Amino acid sequence: MKDLVSIITASYNAEKYIYETIKSVQSQTYTNWEMLITDDNSTDNTFQIVEELAKKDKRIKLFKLDINSGPAIARNYSIKKANGQFMAFLDADDIWFDFHLLESVNYRKNKNVPFIYSSYKRSDEKLNFVYTDFIVPEEASYSDILKTNSISCLTAFIDISILGKQYMPLIRKRQDMGLWLKYLKICKKAHGIKKCHAIYRIRNESLSRNKMDLIIPQWKFYRNVEGLNFIKSIYFMCFWMYNGFKKYKY
Repeated sequence: MKDLVSIITASYNAEKYIYETIKSVQSQTYTNWEMLITDDNSTDNTFQIVEELAKKDKRIKLFKLDINSGPAIARNYSIKKANGQFMAFLDADDIWFDFHLLESVNYRKNKNVPFIYSSYKRSDEKLNFVYTDFIVPEEASYSDILKTNSISCLTAFIDISILGKQYMPLIRKRQDMGLWLKYLKICKKAHGIKKCHAIYRIRNESLSRNKMDLIIPQWKFYRNVEGLNFIKSIYFMCFWMYNGFKKYKY
């Protein structure tokens, strides 16, 4: 549907955050959106909270998986249901500033680029800004993302009328990176907006912060998902480890 933004969200045990996340979407100055939330069989009150909000706002579309299947399958289910020209992503604990969608749509149209991402602020669980803002590079290529994933789920914005629907690889970690790489094989470059468009909430149990736990999955990603040879995998792994340390140093 022309100019409709399909917002892709997976939720799992996010009862402490999901209300604020949805309210940040409802506060957008750009109102032509649908929010497709696929609940990954939460065991808390996440589904019930979203269900109540969806009753009052028909733009919110709620789905539930029968068994806990991981974020890739949950997000892919929402992607499958998407009806929009544009596709945006927002995790169940993150927050958009009210101008995010409008400025992303305008940037896409004015610059004629189909893959956009933005900078964001980083907070702790209580929205205290404990880290410096993450300012994205002006461009990101396939090779750039292999070195460090500067495109975050909370600000990625894609014109699927141009690039088509692609789906996340069915892996437990790095599935968002896998999707960006699929698109970058098509359009070659994604374009970054320096202005902060969102708040990335860093939870105490966040998987992405513990780089040691991600070394093996990252290696398997290079070898098994992207099919890189041993030498190239070592090359990109060195960049990834160095950039990961810098990203969470402050």
